[in-house]
Amino acid sequence: MATKIRLQRGGRKGYAFYSIVIADARAPRDGKFTEKIGTYNPNTNPATVNLNFDRALYWVETGAQPTDTVRNILSREGVYLMKHLRGGVKKGAFDEAACQKKFDAWKADKQKGLEKVAADEAKAKKDAAAKELAQEKKVNEEIAKKVAEKKAAAEAAKAEAEAAKAAEEAAAEAPAEEAPAAEAEAPAAE
Repeated sequence: MATKIRLQRGGRKGYAFYSIVIADARAPRDGKFTEKIGTYNPNTNPATVNLNFDRALYWVETGAQPTDTVRNILSREGVYLMKHLRGGVKKGAFDEAACQKKFDAWKADKQKGLEKVAADEAKAKKDAAAKELAQEKKVNEEIAKKVAEKKAAAEAAKAEAEAAKAAEEAAAEAPAEEAPAAEAEAPAAE
């Protein structure tokens, strides 16, 4: 019986979630399977993989053929590297301790790379937020400037209106004061 390592779809519409399973090559995608060795969630960034490493390595070593996507997942998790290193142990190129040491070094290097990518992404997000904040401050300053200009124009218009009113009142009072003086002059002229 030819066995395959494949993805079995789950989750709701528009939100796929996959189980990594060992199944007969003739079985349908979501049909009967032999063993579930992990899960794969492509909806997160980066994609979340929960894998039983030992069982995956066992099935790869016994000849189960993975699909393309599963091959990429297993490769990223280091299953194929461990298979390769174990092949070196069987041939006598190095011992089991050296094999584990090489694998641990690879895993640590990969973890550093993932942390660096996460740090770069966080820095880019922080820089974008700072840039957006600077732009927002600039826009707010422009709005405040326009509001201050409007208020100054309104104050100037109000002061001008008050000055005009005061001038009218002064003009209205001035002729009234001149009228009695004119009357006083008129009898004196007779």
